[in-house]
Amino acid sequence: MSAVNRRDFLKVTAAVGGGLLVTINLAACRDRGAAGGAKAADPSVFVRINPDNTIVVTIPKSEMGQGVRTSLAMLVAEELDADWNQVRAELAYYDPKFGDMGTGGSSSVRQNWMPLRTAGATLRAMLVATAAREWGVDPAECTTDNSFVHHAKGDRKLHYGGLAAKAASQPIPAGVKLKAKSEWKLMGKDRIGIDVGPITHGTAQYGLDVKVPGMLYASIERTLVFGGTVTSFDKAAALAVPGVKDVVEIKGVGIGVTVHPGVAVVATNTWAAMQGRKALTIQWDAGPHAAESSESYLATMRAAVEKKGDETVNTKGDPDGVLAKSAKVISGVFETPFLSHATMEPMNCTASFKDGQVELWSPTQYPDMATAEVAKALGLKPEKVRVNLTMMGGGFGRRINPDFSVEAALVSKAIGQPVKVVWTREDDLRHDFYRPCSVHRIDASLGADGMPEAWRHRVSTPSIDVSYQEKPPEGGWGPNETDGSANMSYRIPNRSCEYTLQASGVPRGWWRAVSTTHGMFAVESMIDDLAAAAGKDPVEYRLAMIDGVWWKQPPDFPEYPFRADRLKGVLQLAADKAGWGKPLPKGHAMGISCGYDHLSYAAEVFEVSVVNDRLRIHRVVVAADAGPVVNPNGARAMLEGGIIMGLSAALKERVTIKGGGVAQKNFDSYSLLRINAAPVVIESHFVETDTAPTGFGEPAVPPVAAGLANAIFRATGKRLRTLPLDIKLA
Repeated sequence: MSAVNRRDFLKVTAAVGGGLLVTINLAACRDRGAAGGAKAADPSVFVRINPDNTIVVTIPKSEMGQGVRTSLAMLVAEELDADWNQVRAELAYYDPKFGDMGTGGSSSVRQNWMPLRTAGATLRAMLVATAAREWGVDPAECTTDNSFVHHAKGDRKLHYGGLAAKAASQPIPAGVKLKAKSEWKLMGKDRIGIDVGPITHGTAQYGLDVKVPGMLYASIERTLVFGGTVTSFDKAAALAVPGVKDVVEIKGVGIGVTVHPGVAVVATNTWAAMQGRKALTIQWDAGPHAAESSESYLATMRAAVEKKGDETVNTKGDPDGVLAKSAKVISGVFETPFLSHATMEPMNCTASFKDGQVELWSPTQYPDMATAEVAKALGLKPEKVRVNLTMMGGGFGRRINPDFSVEAALVSKAIGQPVKVVWTREDDLRHDFYRPCSVHRIDASLGADGMPEAWRHRVSTPSIDVSYQEKPPEGGWGPNETDGSANMSYRIPNRSCEYTLQASGVPRGWWRAVSTTHGMFAVESMIDDLAAAAGKDPVEYRLAMIDGVWWKQPPDFPEYPFRADRLKGVLQLAADKAGWGKPLPKGHAMGISCGYDHLSYAAEVFEVSVVNDRLRIHRVVVAADAGPVVNPNGARAMLEGGIIMGLSAALKERVTIKGGGVAQKNFDSYSLLRINAAPVVIESHFVETDTAPTGFGEPAVPPVAAGLANAIFRATGKRLRTLPLDIKLA
């Protein structure tokens, strides 16, 4: 953290109506985990204490079901000693003064851990000082609890709301002391999410719920071949549909946004817009990617991993030499498909362009990116774009991309009226930013002690980075694509990881936990194969090999180095809680996997049975270490959700490319895990290492596929190396 003047960090003023308003400069004190490093910004988070004793925290992160409004509000409320029942949370609109508002990478609590706690503690000190002055006593004689300042000797108390206006004139104290974990009253205890009530009663406002005066609705027919363009269209039939008001062409917008070329039908309601869209006649130029297919990608990726990769991501010792001399080489080829995010709320955005500026209501994970790209597409200065955040029905990385926000702005400008662009499920599945397909080949040999002496891992994928930039990042395309592969944590004296880029016209993007979802599948499956070949227990085998860092860690996170003891900790806890090694019911078997993702650690044990070639998942035990747990209820929900999402990908999901586009149209062809196939029991356990917190949103996903495949292997003796796994469900 760079040096920052305390007055610049915290500013306290009287709020309208006689309350207390504090602004906190998050950008000045944010850790270096923020994308691109900390940016200079104005004060960025607001905490408002009202005269009625309500406390409102403005949250500069997007809420998509992960509970960020609850966890960030808890950071303030804990140090403030606030009455949790009086705490409210508001989503921010985008403004540079809020600093980095991007929500992704399991970073929200990590980035705000110290700033928001410090703000709460500072406010508490100011309220105590104000009350002590009112009573003419030493502040050291005062205590706080449930939004009251108490003076035990005088049997007096004042609520925060009554002190707020006077506290605004107090000097901002320096060096406030934060609570020790043993003093926590809110954090570390189960809390029902702030949004549960509004969601349950239908009052929470998602993007699809937005209505603004004079709003029309638009449905867009987009090219079904990636890279295709509109050559001509006839709008007469569409305009004849009752309710249709206009038909406008949408031009494609360049790299990093990928607004697909298409034709928008604008109407007085969604149904009319969709019917008008069906009536359109459009001529398309298929473009340069029309011959691409999943089969062609697989053929070239399979060939690529049979030879040395175009990039050597890292190497140690002489794996090629050792493998060439080994009497027995154990090999495995692992394949994974493209995946869609398949969020329950399809993409949508409402935009209103007027008088050279545009306002949007967008369920976006990155309002700063949406603002920049809308401004660029419309030829505006960023300050002429206002993005209001709405809640969103799932994100998983899909809503980082600003394409749907840019579309809405373009349509509104074209028609000169507010408009809500609504995607169908078919639009969503066929115009996503997909998790890349991949092929991994691992070759390994064992020493006389049964431990690996050589390991060569070759990976080929269509890179995510290629979808966002024309030149490779420093170090090449490989490092990001081999996350979970090149940096796997087992001690092997001779090892390497190589990467070959697969060319593709399919837009790729960040899918929950990103590259570790396919890299860890290959690595953890192969480790089990080696344990079996060595005749060793899979848990003991892993524990014996987990070692310190041998790879070059990314420079963005020096405060969070990989720690072997933390990975061992979750592995041992998961095994212990699952009863690893103890007798199981007849026909049952267990599999285990573990890994490191987004600075957090997780291990999972799957207990399964396979009867008449049909799989039943009886139990999943997950242990995770993301440092201190702010809200165990929310953390468990994220771990459980990650396991279900990982299982859906492991058993059901596959995007197939044919003729340069996506073959799947809806959930009849893009299958998700159904409730009858879900685990009977999911148990979540925490290892709370004494570190700063990281995040629970992603680390439970990557171990799933391998843990399940390892359990199936132990139950049947059959190794499944292709996702989704080729097995029927009971």
